[in-house]
Amino acid sequence: MNKLSLPSRRLTRTLALVAGTLISQAALAAPAWITLSADALAVLQRMVPQTQVVGTAQTPVAVPLSARSPALQTRSETVHAVEIDEQWIEMLSLMVHRELARCGGFVHHASQAEALATLHRLSLADAQPSAVGPAPSYAIDNPKEVQALLPLMQGSHLLATVDGLAAFQNRRHTSSHGVAASDWLADKWRALVPVGRKGVRVTQISHSGYPQKSVMLEIVGSTRAHESVVLGGHLDSIASGTVEGARAPGADDNASGIAALTEIIRVMMAGNYVPSRTLRFIGYAAEEVGLRGSSDIAADFLTRSEQVMGVLQLDMTAFQGDSTDIWLYTDYTSALQNTFLAQLVNKYLPIYSVGYSACGYACSDHASWHNRGFRASFPHEASNANYNRTIHTLNDTTATFGNSSAHMLKFAQLGLVYAVELGSLPRGVRGAVALGN
Repeated sequence: MNKLSLPSRRLTRTLALVAGTLISQAALAAPAWITLSADALAVLQRMVPQTQVVGTAQTPVAVPLSARSPALQTRSETVHAVEIDEQWIEMLSLMVHRELARCGGFVHHASQAEALATLHRLSLADAQPSAVGPAPSYAIDNPKEVQALLPLMQGSHLLATVDGLAAFQNRRHTSSHGVAASDWLADKWRALVPVGRKGVRVTQISHSGYPQKSVMLEIVGSTRAHESVVLGGHLDSIASGTVEGARAPGADDNASGIAALTEIIRVMMAGNYVPSRTLRFIGYAAEEVGLRGSSDIAADFLTRSEQVMGVLQLDMTAFQGDSTDIWLYTDYTSALQNTFLAQLVNKYLPIYSVGYSACGYACSDHASWHNRGFRASFPHEASNANYNRTIHTLNDTTATFGNSSAHMLKFAQLGLVYAVELGSLPRGVRGAVALGN
């Protein structure tokens, strides 16, 4: 008997683990279009040899020269557009993680035309493409506001939010549990808004093709409401098994990121903070199956008159896989905004160290914004080599990070500092601008 190659043995094990995912889908599969990295395509072609590639592009990406240096070099990455049956999407997500030891690697598109348009944008882009709208000043001059709010953060609140989300059987975008988790988060965020507080609202955003909704809380800016700052993280979770029966607590991926957003909101409400620019906190639906929720939302913002000054993605913040505290991923992100984040850590959180890594095409929702020209950043719990490997399984529980909020708190603090500094105007122009100017 011939021995199977290592990739084939891995594939066989993975197929056995996730077969229940497909068995549970009785409906006829519909066509789907995705863009994905070359290594993710290789995984898909081992799964589905008849996969049809409809386009290919080369795009430049910025990667760190070394793990502890912000210096960057540019390399070329190959991205493909393919047509596959919709039924393979969830399995691809699981297998990319198992086979390549990384997340994502693909973006779901509504049509072949949209997938090819994405390739076209990527082929024309620079490693640091021109961003939508004017760049903010990146002035760091709000110590009074920051220092008043930072002490209000509590790790116990972070763990409570993680426990609440992890208690759902799973948070799959097509399951009743995923729908309920979205409702739960919307209710939790609404409960944080004090009675009588004006200019704050919570909405749920519907998407085509699946029932889970994204959740958004906005704090309207006092003087530049038409300029916004977005902080987001995905609320769904995934593991092998049936849609309703699979156990996917997703404590780290990504209840931890949602917990950070929730704690930032709580602190801002408790501290009665009013930003100059509009702040938007978003729990994205359906990230695990091609960044679907964030893609819809980022595309919608391209049609709006408001200007997005920056986007921060919080996805997996609880597991400290390296001695370095905060890792900034440099590919498909804004180098200018990444520098700003590092400066914020140095200014307000100097006990934390910063490292640099890269995670490949479409590893999280920041790619939805970056690929459309918005300035986005992705601070992460660890380097791409050492993040939490229990994600996408029933073992992604608080036990994997010692039932501790210590690492999560660093990212909640960074998110708060980012929102306050970017959400406020430079001191020299405050009071001199009227609403909407």
